[in-house]
Amino acid sequence: MFDCVPIKWYACCMVDKEYVAYEGSLYTIEWFFDDKGESQPLQYADSMDARDKAKLMTLLKMMAEQGRIRNQEKFRNEHDQIYAFKPKPHRFLCFFMKGKKIIITNAFQKKQDKLPLTEKQKALENKESYERRLKQGTYYEEI
Repeated sequence: MFDCVPIKWYACCMVDKEYVAYEGSLYTIEWFFDDKGESQPLQYADSMDARDKAKLMTLLKMMAEQGRIRNQEKFRNEHDQIYAFKPKPHRFLCFFMKGKKIIITNAFQKKQDKLPLTEKQKALENKESYERRLKQGTYYEEI
């Protein structure tokens, strides 16, 4: 069904940054950028091989177009408003925003059964940074 998923991420015209990972009919999924203009999850995704990128894109497309992924082995609520896309062996943590947006905060390779607290903390810190900078009106205009 998703065999023809493009490997290159969708690009958005905002300050030459690729904010949009996938834009679907139900959700727009974006990469988080820190206040220095760096996107750890986008850099991580770019470093993955083509097969792993395709697995990730399949999950992003499913969420963006269908609004949910029922398989907890592929998408899971990690509590504290943090969720995880799980294209094995990788994890992409994210949160939902009003306006039908999902922001991918950080990514890592899974090495243990439980979510590492340091990775969840990064996701929470990035969520707070995004919300603060969005409220200030500086998130999409920085750098």
